[in-house]
Amino acid sequence: MDNNLIYKQAENYVEDLFENLNNENLLYHNLQHTKNVVDHCKEIAAHYNITERQMLILYIAAWFHDTGHLFQNQMKNHEDKSVEVMQKFMQDNQADKQLMDEIAACIMSTKAPRHPLNLEQQIICDADTYHFGTKEFRDTNKRMREEYSLREEYVDKEKWDEGTLEMLNSHHFYTQYCNDLLNGKKKDNIKKLEKKVKQYEKNEDALKISEANSFTSKGIQTMLRLTSENHLKLSDMADHKANILISVNAIIISVILGVLMRKLEDDVYLTFPTIIFLLVAVTTIVIAILATMPKVTGGTFSDQDVIDKKTNLLFFGNFYKAPFDQYDKAMRTMMQEPDYLYGSLIKDIFNLGTVLGRKYKLIRLAYSIFMIGIIVSVIAFGIAVFIYNTTHHGNPSASSSAFPL
Repeated sequence: MDNNLIYKQAENYVEDLFENLNNENLLYHNLQHTKNVVDHCKEIAAHYNITERQMLILYIAAWFHDTGHLFQNQMKNHEDKSVEVMQKFMQDNQADKQLMDEIAACIMSTKAPRHPLNLEQQIICDADTYHFGTKEFRDTNKRMREEYSLREEYVDKEKWDEGTLEMLNSHHFYTQYCNDLLNGKKKDNIKKLEKKVKQYEKNEDALKISEANSFTSKGIQTMLRLTSENHLKLSDMADHKANILISVNAIIISVILGVLMRKLEDDVYLTFPTIIFLLVAVTTIVIAILATMPKVTGGTFSDQDVIDKKTNLLFFGNFYKAPFDQYDKAMRTMMQEPDYLYGSLIKDIFNLGTVLGRKYKLIRLAYSIFMIGIIVSVIAFGIAVFIYNTTHHGNPSASSSAFPL
């Protein structure tokens, strides 16, 4: 094997491979990256006393170390395929097995996790990650992510940056030359990534807080809506109960006035029970009407009331006499101020609760009067009939007229 000729042949062979097996997905592991690694190997090796054989091993390994990417879509274990490609080339050039084994070991040393055993392996490892300590790192990292997403699976930028930061923190250069030259810029790249990752964390925390606030806001809105709806249902129930009392007692009064009052001239002894019955019915109706009687309000508000947040614009009684322009302006002001809006909702619920308390108190009183009044009236009728029958010695004709209904 002609060592002087092999250098050029390796370069031409690998360049032909990249040209003939062009893979558009190789956005990072392309021919340019290979050339960069070769150049960096030369640069680093120039600062060390290495033999011609070591230089040959390093040079051939640098050219072939990423050729495996051309023959497989997956990135994993591409080094094994690169060794196969290198061995075929070296066999065609009649290289000895020991030399091929040393070149193969040099290529395999670039496989993560890296554990270089000699100088040439240290040099190629540093040349392969040379960009970690340069200003081009941002661009190479971007292209590496895009290639990974095309060939393996999509990874969002946040997750990729977190993984890259972890990789940079665990990485170190093996040669003193690269440590002295590249560590400073690598630390800068780490700081920039840390800043990004921290910003991601802040954004994530802000999103969680926003979601929590949104959930809380929705919970508050649901609570206020359900409470208001429950109050309205209870108000409808109270009105319905009041209407029952008014209807029943109106019928009772109609019967008393239309039928029973005409009989009192003949059955005078029923006068007192009838008056009790009539008073109970009238009192019940009056209390039931009071329970459902709406409260009359002014129907207007001033601009100062809106500024001071004193008026509840959600209750019609506070604005039904106001002009639309004034009401529209006031409502838009309230909608822009959550405290005012929620305060009005709370005030509306409180006012509904106050009205409900008054309604149910009066309706309970009306039902109590009606219940007790019915009992007292029936007892009064019974006593009146009993006394009348006793006074008239059980006269059947008198008894039959006791209940003219």
